[in-house]
Amino acid sequence: MGHSQARDNHAALHAGFGWHVPASFNIAQACCTRWARGQDAQTRVAVRAHGLPAGQDTLTYAQLQQRANRLSNLLGTLGVRRGDRVAIVLPQRLETAVAYMAVFQMGAVAMPLSMLFGPEALQYRLHDSEAVVALCDESSVSSLLAVRAQCPALRTLVGIGAAALRADLDFEVGLAAQLPDFKPARTRADDPAVLIYTSGTTGAPKGALIPHRALIGNLPGFVCSQNWFGFDPEGAPGQGQSAAVFWSPADWAWTGGLMDALLPTLYFGRPIIACSARFSPELAFTLMQQHGVTHTFLFPTALKAMMKAYPRPRAQFRLRLSAIMSAGEAVGDAVYAYCRDELGVIVNEMFGQTEINYIVGNCAMNHRPSRVGWAARPGSMGRPYPGHRVAVIDDEGRECPTGVPGDVALHRLDVHGHPDPIFFLGYWKRDDATAAKFTGDWCRTGDLAVRDADGYLWYQGRADDVFKAAGYRIGPGEIENCLVKHPAVANAAVVPKPDPERGALVKAYVVLAPQAQSDRADAPDPAAWDARLVAQLQSHVRGQLAPYEYPKEIEFIDQLPMTTTGKVQRRVLRLQEEERARARQSA
Repeated sequence: MGHSQARDNHAALHAGFGWHVPASFNIAQACCTRWARGQDAQTRVAVRAHGLPAGQDTLTYAQLQQRANRLSNLLGTLGVRRGDRVAIVLPQRLETAVAYMAVFQMGAVAMPLSMLFGPEALQYRLHDSEAVVALCDESSVSSLLAVRAQCPALRTLVGIGAAALRADLDFEVGLAAQLPDFKPARTRADDPAVLIYTSGTTGAPKGALIPHRALIGNLPGFVCSQNWFGFDPEGAPGQGQSAAVFWSPADWAWTGGLMDALLPTLYFGRPIIACSARFSPELAFTLMQQHGVTHTFLFPTALKAMMKAYPRPRAQFRLRLSAIMSAGEAVGDAVYAYCRDELGVIVNEMFGQTEINYIVGNCAMNHRPSRVGWAARPGSMGRPYPGHRVAVIDDEGRECPTGVPGDVALHRLDVHGHPDPIFFLGYWKRDDATAAKFTGDWCRTGDLAVRDADGYLWYQGRADDVFKAAGYRIGPGEIENCLVKHPAVANAAVVPKPDPERGALVKAYVVLAPQAQSDRADAPDPAAWDARLVAQLQSHVRGQLAPYEYPKEIEFIDQLPMTTTGKVQRRVLRLQEEERARARQSA
């Protein structure tokens, strides 16, 4: 990437950047094989598993390659061929990294599935994809067995750990019977590598088919959002030495965990920490301290929980953090200030989606003098990352003027007129949906934003999250961010409540912070306590935002409905309000 003496290096980075996508490219060879051939392959750590006994908790790049070779051979004996879909239904663990490398180097297609999926969700994806083999552990084997009869293409279940006895084949026994050498397939950069089903916020989930080249398309955003990932900003990323240690609680079954964490970390030959334990603020800080984590990706919901649980974390934990990337929801200035003041890191927001990932964000370099990066602005999604031509467009595909909201979209070509490698190949068996994603050469995200005079994008919400109340256009993010600044609030979601006179009222669902939960439990009159806090929160929002934005109704709940990728499912709450409205009308 190019450099500039100016503090704002965004324009220079774009001008000096160009894509170099080889005709032949394979993710496994880039993320594992080349490192396994190095002189330090026996000692260079690829994955370290948190919580496992010493001696059993680490895979070097040499070990990762050898085990991947054995698994590739095993899958071959099970009839897996180039282009076949292999389901990986595993949490963050050593074997998950092995599985991805094995599938990629065969030229097969990895289909990650969250172990949190129930039988119905698994059945739909397995049946639709026609997956031929599934790798599972104790977290997913029961659900797989429950739906297997409805998935005729699924020939074999390979069980890991406690799932070995319930599956068709024991992972370790199968690997032990195979040779440690494997001749990898020669794949084109355009060949499919991953099939990831979108979360299905509207309609049935769609399988996004991701090519090998998409990893290359991810790298500029990854490096920028991770403040150059430990490399010298004076040189190109990947040249010289980096001491980066990465961890993210993002599930490796999703784009965020796979393409924003596991694969780019391995691409640069650095260690990533695997942890399948349930997220908690204590676990996050303890893990980062124990393993010397320097770079991380944390959802805004995770950062909010950490902020409420540990307002002064550096008084209790010794941290080495150099970069925090956050995505999935708007961070908001309360969390931004917490990261800056209490963690000593300027959080870099990032925006992307499965189909076109890692396209917008920040590279604040912790606001230290640098010849790379640009300043982050609290609450902004950031600017387009080098190599990506991003705009805010209207319904006809025209770029919106400054300050006018529209759909965030990515052009097929970068600013130099070269193809952008980040693009997905299309939706699996859904040519109609693929075509609908585009307006000309623009790929629409369905996320609304405005662009300011300096090119920063400001998130306005999903197109289906924005609503009108009493004639005013309401974007939930700003109200939610304001609510979270109140010490009694851990998290919040804002949705429309149907109203016969005004069309809709602004309603907030609020999760209380731990101290507020305790106070509420001890209150002699819980209803009166609730009423006082509701009035306080309404006054708090009214004093900070426009009068029409304050929530007319507030409901306290134990937890918000979330996707497994950490995004608030406002749609679930909105449908609940619509159902309640219908019930009131029929009563």
